[in-house]
Amino acid sequence: MRPADDGPDLLARRFEEHRGHLRAVAYRMLGSLAEAEDAVQETWLRLARTDRPDTLTHLGRWLTTVTGRICLDLLRSRAARREQSLDETFVPDPVLRPLAGPEEPEAAALNADSVGVALLVVLDRLAPDERLAFVLHDLFAVPFDAIAPVLDRNAAATRQLASRARRRVAEARPAADPDPGRQREALDAFVAASRDGDFEALLAVLHPDVVLRADAGALVRGAAGSKVLRGARAVAESALLFARFNAAARTVLVNDGLGLVSADEDGTVRSVLSVTVADGRITGLYILADPDRTARLALPERTG
Repeated sequence: MRPADDGPDLLARRFEEHRGHLRAVAYRMLGSLAEAEDAVQETWLRLARTDRPDTLTHLGRWLTTVTGRICLDLLRSRAARREQSLDETFVPDPVLRPLAGPEEPEAAALNADSVGVALLVVLDRLAPDERLAFVLHDLFAVPFDAIAPVLDRNAAATRQLASRARRRVAEARPAADPDPGRQREALDAFVAASRDGDFEALLAVLHPDVVLRADAGALVRGAAGSKVLRGARAVAESALLFARFNAAARTVLVNDGLGLVSADEDGTVRSVLSVTVADGRITGLYILADPDRTARLALPERTG
């Protein structure tokens, strides 16, 4: 039984202190903002139901591992249904922010130790157990002996899972320059070349091995709206076809880098494009145009 001063209100307040962190964990595990919120809410329900006061001693770690377990179950369910995690056109939900000015606390929590769309795409290719071990240990410094019980493995086996995941991430993650100035130069050059129909200028700003991943949603996945293109020529040809959309788009922060957002006059987001840039050229483009998911995104306020 909990002490008298350790009632529901105190428990709820202590949980709220960890909510932002838990959403960040769940987002990196699932790549879905809505599912991340559901996972955090389920974590709260499990905490509220527990009769073990000892969980409050190390509440943060307990909540993190519970959230991890919930996300692991969701990932395993996805894999069993052969859904998003096995579809190479899948692009995770982005977190949109204005180029300058204050950000909402929720966005700030998700972007602490920021994770890019490109990394989330790579994480989506990992097996569920690998993703859990990598996310909790490498991104949130949870010890292996705390992760192991979630996976029903010992600490040594969990360490091996994380090591294997780390190698796969390093091999698949595209080269990227974190400098926003160089990102902006490459993105502006891409938009200008697309708008002007300048094929050679597009080839110049695209890396020869650039990959474009476009996700238009489950209803059209596998059709023309959802695709993966590889190579500068194929991506440049596609960019010319959709240049009118980019011309009207706004530049915003997308997770840890720059991107473009297109929206209706009423503010409904229609598409989000994010890029990775290395040595002044675009190495990856990620387009989310799934209307079911983009409609739930908040269009950042204009600043300046």
